[in-house]
Amino acid sequence: MEREIVWRIFTDVGEAQQTILKRHSLRDYSVPDHVIDRSVGIFGERVMPDEAVRRIIKAVREQGDQAVFDWNKKIDGIDLDSLVVSQDEMQAALNEIAPELRQAMEHSAERIRAFHEKQPISSWIDAQPQGSLGQLVSPVDSVGVYVPGGTAPLPSSLLMSVIPAQVAGVLEIIVCTPPGSGDGGIHPSILAAAAITGVEKMYRVGGAQAIGAMAYGTESISRVATIVGAGNLFVTLAKQQVYGDVGIDGILGPTETMVIADDSADPKLAAADLLAQAEHDVLASAILLTPSMAFAEKVREEVYKQTEQLARKDIINQAMVNRSGTVITENLEQAFELANDYAAEHLCLLVENPWSWIGQVRNAGGIFLGEHSYEVLGDYVAGPSHVMPTGGTARFASPLNVLDFVKITSLIGLDKASAIELSQSAEILANAESLSAHATAAKFRREMKS
Repeated sequence: MEREIVWRIFTDVGEAQQTILKRHSLRDYSVPDHVIDRSVGIFGERVMPDEAVRRIIKAVREQGDQAVFDWNKKIDGIDLDSLVVSQDEMQAALNEIAPELRQAMEHSAERIRAFHEKQPISSWIDAQPQGSLGQLVSPVDSVGVYVPGGTAPLPSSLLMSVIPAQVAGVLEIIVCTPPGSGDGGIHPSILAAAAITGVEKMYRVGGAQAIGAMAYGTESISRVATIVGAGNLFVTLAKQQVYGDVGIDGILGPTETMVIADDSADPKLAAADLLAQAEHDVLASAILLTPSMAFAEKVREEVYKQTEQLARKDIINQAMVNRSGTVITENLEQAFELANDYAAEHLCLLVENPWSWIGQVRNAGGIFLGEHSYEVLGDYVAGPSHVMPTGGTARFASPLNVLDFVKITSLIGLDKASAIELSQSAEILANAESLSAHATAAKFRREMKS
């Protein structure tokens, strides 16, 4: 019988680098015809996603709540009287969810908070007789958290985003999440997660209109300083367009995992870890790097076997066609070089003595060491935030952490003698840059009597 899916094994590394290992810029995204076709019913004409987002944000910026209501109705078919989610709704959901789910979320919240409380973020001042220099670390005034609520509501994303902001000391945290039903209802697990974290402000709005509302404020939704959280293409484009007016955590694309494995690994577990990411999105990446063809073939058979039992196998099938598969490397050293070039969101080391290989990793959002530190634990309960850099941005970006919610202010408090001593160098540099007013300000200090 012909298989519905094909898990590709690349024996030519060059071919793999032109296919599943090739990075795609967000600026070069391809838009399915059905997405553009749907825009006709919303805008009256075929509109590309970036232009659609621009129009939505402009309307929200100029018309506030009314624009949010209008776009909720046009895009999601939801007619609301109020955007506000009450504390009673959150608490009711927490009381009504299954006890084991509540316990699991509370356990996760405890570990996330404990992990981030260990992150050093203290201010410092170097006090010397001639004056002081230092840095003042303070939380941003407000944060907006976007929580996806589509085909797979993600209460874990609320926990992973809100708690680091709380640890940083942010006083105002608001959450926006799309209503999941025609009556404006939000998934109970997301409401329960909000109650567990003590969220005070939550709104039933999703998509680009949510990002616009948090960036510019409406009658109901406060303008924030920073927006965090992953979402679909429209959410990602919206964050990109408002950046500069507000801060963002990054341009977060489809999830990805890369597994480096040798013959010591269990092919069943390797396949399970790859499939756990492939089920997220048709554009998700699940890539295995191994020098062992025998191991690669065992993993492929496990992928086929396990996929048949999974509820989201249609999504997995498409993810396998798009950006997933196995690459046979000459050795583990080459596997790590390919991994550094790819800069995966999740890098899983299913090798003998995984700790001995950490020095070989330069670029990764998170490193998962051995079969007992599997990526799904990182998604939910290990402790670090699961909001991690995607699309190769791990070359320069970090997972969401406490530093995303603070700002650093430089402190300069020199005495008169130091000002006189430093002024000559400042004056020379200012003249070199043809900035005479700068030079004059420095000269006046140099000429002061000590």
